[in-house]
This record gives sequence, structure tokens and C-alpha cells, in this order.
Amino acid sequence: MIREQPAYLLVKDRSNLSRIAAGLERETSIGVDLEADSMFHYREKVCLIQISTPLQDILVDPLSFDDLSPLSPVFADPNILKVFHGADYDIRSLYRDFDIEVNSLFDTQIAARFLGIRETGLAHLLKERLGVLVEKKYQKRDWSERPLPAAMRAYAIQDTHHLLSLSRILEKELRVKGRLFCVEEECKLLSKVRPTPPKGNPLFLRFKGASMLDPRGLAVLESILQLRDDMARRRDLPPFKILGNEPIMAIAGRRPGTKRDLGLIKGLSARQVRMLGRSILKKIDESIKLPENELPAFPRTTQEKTGAKVSKKVKALREWREQRAKEMGINTSLVCTNAQIQSLALAYPKSPKDLEGIDTIRAWQRRLFGSEICYHLKGIG
Repeated sequence: MIREQPAYLLVKDRSNLSRIAAGLERETSIGVDLEADSMFHYREKVCLIQISTPLQDILVDPLSFDDLSPLSPVFADPNILKVFHGADYDIRSLYRDFDIEVNSLFDTQIAARFLGIRETGLAHLLKERLGVLVEKKYQKRDWSERPLPAAMRAYAIQDTHHLLSLSRILEKELRVKGRLFCVEEECKLLSKVRPTPPKGNPLFLRFKGASMLDPRGLAVLESILQLRDDMARRRDLPPFKILGNEPIMAIAGRRPGTKRDLGLIKGLSARQVRMLGRSILKKIDESIKLPENELPAFPRTTQEKTGAKVSKKVKALREWREQRAKEMGINTSLVCTNAQIQSLALAYPKSPKDLEGIDTIRAWQRRLFGSEICYHLKGIG
């Protein structure tokens, strides 16, 4: 096994960034990763961008200067392959903070999934495919810290130093299995994801378990979430460090009336009860006193009723999916998600061409499975 500390160039000003960007525009592929501070601040931000070429490793410090526009043409250039690992968060963050769009993406995590690799973490892939050991001990550190310790900088560059080599290995394996085109389409779709802008909607809409509460419980939940969010903003902390989701859900369900009652909530510390108890109880009381016509309601989607024939189609497709995934050695959700199966059962395509009218189905799925899907639906109509 190999342990190494790659040398790197630290970029902390625009003039050097412009020079580096000019060099990157001549590359055909680069490895990219980033570090953020979502565990430590209310509004998360990108704190470090790692870029590796076949000959050079670069750390860009976006906290030292606020204009990263020289990098935009590099990331937008379709002739430069950008290799990420687990790119969803990175793509959204680059667009959110710097208006950087990524074209020509190759995600090694997606590649690993289509190869049927069960453990798709970067450290595991580097160990198994390249014999390289990387440590993850700084993964949950505060990357907004400045000056950034040398050990953290050295750690950060490890995530991209071997990405290009790893991508070439995975790409070759995908070609052998005839699945590279599947990954290419998934990566193209992933490159288009964008951060969801805040719309002023109730916070409970993004809270797991909210749909199980009655209107009064929803009112309590929303008031506590608003309280937490306001305190997190003022203290510049992520909301979970003010109050965890589990105790908040318990508060919304039980609606405690005293600090003693609050002390019985699992996950709520004595310090939190002491510091936040009065404010929490006030919010609960206000929510309980709300008139019925002012109580919130969780939006319910109108589900299309499925008859016996549709249910049979769903069952047939699920059985086919299980067998196909087993044959290919991949997760069943890659073959077809439950939502896609439902769409197929309702649309009832008679031929592979009919699948083109189902927008939830990927082109690679039509190419690989179109005839099989129609065959397994045949005769159930």
C-alpha cells in the first residue's frame, strides 16, 4: 500500500489564479474536489477547491479573494473532462457561490455503482484499485479556519491527486462491461443540478416526519424550526448545533408545557433546557392557542389510483428488475427506480419507441432494457 504526501501549489490571489487558469485551459482532464464549512456555520460556503492535472496539484483558497471568474471557462469547457467523486454537492456549491457551471463531468462514484462496486467511498476505491491509502481524519474539520494548517492542506489534495488515474481504470472497466454510455448520461444530467433557492415556504416542508403530524403538531413544529433557524442565523451556527431534529420532532408530538416536561425529551440536554426552555415553551403555547383556521396543513399529492392491472404490471416489473440487477451485479435502483416502475406501469408502453414519451426513463435505460420492459408488460394490459 502507498502512503504519500503530494506537493501542491497554493493559490491565494487573482493574478496567480489567472495564470493557473490559463494553464488549465490547455489540459484535457482535471480532477476536482472542494471543502466547505457546513458543519460550522449557518450559511455554508466553499472554503477550498482542489484541482489536479497529470503533472500538478493545486489548492485554490476562495476565502483569500472573492473573484474566481478565471476558472469559469475551464469548468464550462466541454473539451476538458472534469473528474469528481460524489459530485452532486460540489456542482451545486460551485454554482451557488461562484456561478461556475460544470460541463463534461465524470463522477467516479457513479462509475463505481455501475460497475457493481458495493463500497463506493473514495478511500475504498483508491485502496482497491490503486493500492493507495488516504486518511479521512480531517473530513469533519472547520475548513473556514485561517490560516489553514499545513496538515489539512496536505490532506485535502489527496482527494484529487489520484482521481485521474482512478477514472481511467474505472472507465476501462465500464467499457469492458459495455456500460460507459450509461455513466456518461448520468453524469451529464448530474452536471445540470442546481441549488434550490429559498422560497419562503414553511420550514416543515423540508423536515423528515412532518407529514405524520396533525395540523396542531405542524404549527408547533414550524414555530420551533423558526426559533432554531433564527438563533442559528444570529449565532452563525448550523441549525442542528442549536437543536437536533429528533428532540424537535418529540416536542411537536408531545407539546410539553413545563421545563420539567422538556427535560424528559430524549436528546434535549439540561443546558439546552436551561438556555432555550423558556423560548420553546412560549412557542408551543402560541401554537396551541392558534385558531383552527390558521393552522398549517401538510400538502398531500393526489395519487393516481392504481387498479389490479397496474398492480400486476408493477409486480412484473419489480420481479424483472430484481433478476436483471442480479445478472448485472448492480443495485436494483440503478436498473429502475420505484418511481420509474410506477410510470412504466401507468404508461404501458407497447414497444421500445413508446418509452421515448416517458420523461422519467433515461436514454440508456431505453437502449439496454426497452425490449425487456415491453416484453414483461405484454399480456398484462
